[in-house]
Amino acid sequence: MTTIHSTPAPVRALVAQLTHQRITSWQGRYLADEAKAVAALARLRRGSGREAGQVPDLWELVDVSPLHQLPSDQRHLSEGELARAEEAVHGALTLWALHQQARSTGMHQPHLRERPTGLGAAVRRLMPAGEIDEPLRKRLVRAGTAPDLTTLTQRLRDIVVLLRREEVRLDYALLAGQLYQWQWPGGADTVRTEWGRSFHAWRGDDDPRQKPTAASPDAGDDSIDTEPDTTTKDAS
Repeated sequence: MTTIHSTPAPVRALVAQLTHQRITSWQGRYLADEAKAVAALARLRRGSGREAGQVPDLWELVDVSPLHQLPSDQRHLSEGELARAEEAVHGALTLWALHQQARSTGMHQPHLRERPTGLGAAVRRLMPAGEIDEPLRKRLVRAGTAPDLTTLTQRLRDIVVLLRREEVRLDYALLAGQLYQWQWPGGADTVRTEWGRSFHAWRGDDDPRQKPTAASPDAGDDSIDTEPDTTTKDAS
């Protein structure tokens, strides 16, 4: 079982860290064509756009037990925090599984200032250089105005399908933290602001399909180191 080691930090950072740990483990094994990982991703994809509690088959895979077992110098999380954390991890893992399907490189890529991989930057990369594609921009805006988390993840699912088609990477640990933040009062406004900043952080010389790099996590902008990509792929 994964154990999260950290100094006291916002729950959002813990959610991002746990998501990163789960995805990097599966991602490396999936790219190595390990049967159990391939099967796990197929199961996770079926939960995309649905609430965590609606898919009992994924309870084992979306395991947030490390958040129940924090170090003794850290306070225990409340039931509300744990419930929101589970929904956030579930949303990020299932969207990543959809994104990773039949791709031979890792679609989870930690964010760096010099190579942003937040949601806004990823959508911007789908657009022609120097131009704004209004239908794409409106997809991001529509996601940002979702009335609840279930609707949000369903709208994000549509965006992820486009990212997968173009093999544009995304930081799913960062996204998990944002899905957690979204569920709190005022959280949607915070996340929308972050997506807008990410959209404008994109630079034309930044190609997400180039060799991945690693980053270190913080509570909002970055994630933690990821495993290197391999070239093995699976078409499941």
